[in-house]
Amino acid sequence: MNRVVAFVDDLMFLTRIREAARGRGLEVQSARTVADLLAACREPTRLVIMDLDRARPPAVAALADLAIVGFFSHVHAERGRQAREAGCTRVMPRSVFVQELDLLLTAPTSSG
Repeated sequence: MNRVVAFVDDLMFLTRIREAARGRGLEVQSARTVADLLAACREPTRLVIMDLDRARPPAVAALADLAIVGFFSHVHAERGRQAREAGCTRVMPRSVFVQELDLLLTAPTSSG
């Protein structure tokens, strides 16, 4: 599983994710809609990364076997709680996500 799915609209963050993943031999597939996200995750996937600032986090019960990391701006802190309820494995502010991106991409994945 050398693939990461990024449900991220922000091109700056998508580029940052792609560059970090490339350095670890990981492919990044971008998903722009929930339908795209679900379709992309039908293929073997190491990690799903969600930008929680784009909107209320989608219910991700269909992705229950995948590691899902969501990040949000501090001004949208409530989205962190919503993302946990929606099924995200790990939720963090953008600043923490940026600091931990390399670790997230290299750490072993696990569900739940």
